[in-house]
This record gives sequence, C-alpha cells and structure tokens, in this order.
Amino acid sequence: MTKSPLPLTVEDLTPFTRALAKELGTSAPAHLSLMNMLARAAGFQNVQHMRAAHAAHKRLERPQAAIQPDSRTVERCLHQFDEAGRLIQWPAKRAIQTLALWALWARLPADTQMDEKTINTHLNAAHLFNDPATLRRTMISCTLLTRKRDGSGYRRIERVPPVEAKALITALRTRVTAAS
Repeated sequence: MTKSPLPLTVEDLTPFTRALAKELGTSAPAHLSLMNMLARAAGFQNVQHMRAAHAAHKRLERPQAAIQPDSRTVERCLHQFDEAGRLIQWPAKRAIQTLALWALWARLPADTQMDEKTINTHLNAAHLFNDPATLRRTMISCTLLTRKRDGSGYRRIERVPPVEAKALITALRTRVTAAS
C-alpha cells in the first residue's frame, strides 16, 4: 500500500519548536539546535538559510516599482538630434554616446544580415557628421551590433534597451512624427 503525502504547514517556526521541545521533555536539544534540525528536515542548510529564502520569496512577491529613466541624461542626449531624429554630432561624453547609439540601433532592421554598404546607408540616414565607421565600431564595442570576422556581414543584436534608451527612442519618434 502506497503512502499519500501528508502536508504540514507551520506559520512560525519558533512556537512550533518550543511546543516540540516541551513534548520531548528533558531530552530535547537546545532551542537553536532544534530549529536547525527542523530547517534541515525542510531542505535548508540551517535556520539562517531558511530565513533568507523566506525573505527573498517575500521580496519577489512584492510588485516592483517601475524604474524611472534619468530624464536629465535623456534630455541631454535628445539635444544631440535634429527635428528629423538624426544625430547632429558625435557626443563628447561616453554616456551620451552610448545612449545615442541605442537610438540609432532602434532604426536598424531587426533580424537582418546586412553588408557594409547597407549598414552605412542606414547609419548615414540617421546622422549628419558623415562617419558611419565610428558608429559601426562603437556599436560593435557596445554589443549593439555584430560583425562577421571577414567584415562581410553586420547584424543588429536583439536586446532590451535600458529605460533611458527606451525614453529617448520614444521621444525621438514623437519628435519625428510631430515634424512630419
């Protein structure tokens, strides 16, 4: 005859441990030792591991607040683009450069293998300072773009943009739509 599992749920380990120690009488181990034994029986290393796992579970159950973009950085980067959404000049600050590259990344076709001429055409349409090589190299170093070893093929790497990049892309699309 097979045994069916009998579930046991304990709201708080401390009163349960005290009640068990009282039942065991004088042969009961120390309170902490008994708590560690119960935690190990439940599949944890010790009671501290059990507490940490419970705390992590509670944190994950709470809804996460939406992460807000750094509006000042987005605004600074937005100043680097004209009304048509083209990058006017290569930004001096690295953080603004990277954010601007995300806007250019969003304009590249997804899941499409492109040769150097095609990628240059897309990048030239998206900037005004006529340096697609710098844009390509920097996009590759920022893992936004991948290139075959022989340089024959480029492809946009599909990633989820950071919140600032999403805000910039949205602002640029709104600006271009309003200008049209």
